[in-house]
Amino acid sequence: MGVRIIGITGGSGSGKSTVVKRIEALSPECLLIEQDSYYKSAPEVNNDNITAVNFDHPDAFDMDLMLSNLNDLKNGKPTMMPQYDFVTHSRKKEMLRLEPKKLIILDGLMVLYDERIRNLLDLKIFVDTPADIRFIRRLKRDIEERGRTMESVIKQYTEVVRPGHYSFIEPTKEFADIIIPEGGYNENAMRVLFSFVSSVLKEED
Repeated sequence: MGVRIIGITGGSGSGKSTVVKRIEALSPECLLIEQDSYYKSAPEVNNDNITAVNFDHPDAFDMDLMLSNLNDLKNGKPTMMPQYDFVTHSRKKEMLRLEPKKLIILDGLMVLYDERIRNLLDLKIFVDTPADIRFIRRLKRDIEERGRTMESVIKQYTEVVRPGHYSFIEPTKEFADIIIPEGGYNENAMRVLFSFVSSVLKEED
C-alpha cells in the first residue's frame, strides 16, 4: 500500500482540528495521528504549578517514538501509539494499535520542527490564525475539556505558550507547502487541499 502523510501545524487554538475533521470526512482511508499523544509524562504538574513543565517546547514530546511510529506506517506496517491523559499529565498504560491507511494526517504544534519528521511528510500545512482568536479557543478548551482553571490557563499562556509559539512554532511556517489563514473556514485553501487528498485516495495500491 502506498502511504502518504500530511502534516498540519499551527499555534494552539489555530483551528487545526477543523481542517483535520474536514479531511477525515472525505474518506475512511484517512488515519489521524495527534502529536499530543506523544507528550512525555509529567504527573507532578497541576493547576497550581502549571508552568513547572514547558509543554510548548520540542523537548516535551517523544519525537523519537513518533518518528518510529510514522516510519512503520509509511512502510505499510502496523504500529503501537501511546495515549496521553491531559487531566493527570501522564501517558496511559494502554497503547493504541494503528493499521496503515492510504492517507495519514499528522496534527500537532511542532510537526514541522523536527527535520526527520518533515522529511516523511508528503504535504506540509501551516494554519495561521491571529493570536487573540487562538487564546480564546485555548482558554475555552482547557477549562471545559482538561479540568483547568482560568487563572492557570492565563498563567501558562503568558509565561510559556506565547513565548513557545514565537520560538518554535511560528518559525516553522517557512517549511510549509500551504499556509491556510483562518483554518478550515478558508474555502479557497480547503479546495486546494481537497484536490491533493482526492488524488492520493484515487491512487492504485
